Amino acid sequence: MIQVDASRVGFVQDQLDPIRSGLVISGPRALRKASQLRDNGYAGALIADPAFYENGVATPEEPYLSRTDELPTTDPLGHAVQQQLAAGATAALTPTGYLRTGDIAAVRAAVREVSTREDPRVVLALPIDAGWLRSDLIGRFIEELVAAPGLKAVMLGGQLDPLASLPEALTGLARILTEVPGTALLRTDLAAFGALARGAVFAGYGLSSRLRHIVPPSEPAQSSGFADSPAVLFPELMALFLGKTLARRFAATHAPVCECVACGHRLLDSFPSNRDVRPAARHNTAVLMSWQRALQTLAAGPERQRWWQERCRAAVNRYPVVNAAIRQPNGFQVQPQLLRWSLLDPAPSAPASAGAD
Repeated sequence: MIQVDASRVGFVQDQLDPIRSGLVISGPRALRKASQLRDNGYAGALIADPAFYENGVATPEEPYLSRTDELPTTDPLGHAVQQQLAAGATAALTPTGYLRTGDIAAVRAAVREVSTREDPRVVLALPIDAGWLRSDLIGRFIEELVAAPGLKAVMLGGQLDPLASLPEALTGLARILTEVPGTALLRTDLAAFGALARGAVFAGYGLSSRLRHIVPPSEPAQSSGFADSPAVLFPELMALFLGKTLARRFAATHAPVCECVACGHRLLDSFPSNRDVRPAARHNTAVLMSWQRALQTLAAGPERQRWWQERCRAAVNRYPVVNAAIRQPNGFQVQPQLLRWSLLDPAPSAPASAGAD
């Protein structure tokens, strides 16, 4: 799935595999946009995420939230589910508030309430702080999730890259995907593929940086710098770089030629400004769809996990080669999450239903 805000659906809609992919639309305009898509004949998988967790925290008394511009309701869960399904969503996310690290009572309350619903289209949304992935908490968290019926959708909160914030974060995520049947990963980056390889039932890659993680409520968003050009996926290095960074790095040499279906032999350094947001989004999505097709040729379980690990290792090994070619020893630097995926060995076994089928 490609996770996108309502204003950018048109950037990528025609790039999606109509059977194996779909859209997750996030934000306050998600319901309206989902309804418009259905009215216009869109038949693919569709989730409308109101993203209440961006503005409020789950508590044991109120694990589910309502829109702040609506009258309070005694059943925020039922109301949210009804709205999403009425808008044409394939499945409805629970309106869970942000789950602070260690608040096991709030997690338990969300699980308990959703367990009273018998509709298989209801997906328990779990917008969790990355601190839940610590080794001293992950076991308790998994115990609560195993009791929840149906599908679960984990979304990670934290500044910048939550999976790089803790050395044990990736291992904790892998445990959830392996030990909790029916788990998905939304609002993420290239970890979407690692999740699918580890058994996620589906995953959502965020088209923009703010949709690749959750900034905890009441915290200002941290930034790695002013983004005056779009993020562009460099396939060989399996990482996103600003378009202006790619243009600068390849200024004195030939940039790689991208042969994805969206680019048609376009040079990878030709996305230097924010005027290039649309073509960059189409490039990124086309590359992701090609990776998805490759993943789905493999049997679910260890074979997919080895494929992902080998791709990550090959990418890590390409960094010094590319840097030598551009004569900049530190031109491109391996991102921590990519390195950790390259070192994470396949699990001994994986659920039979694993992986994007």
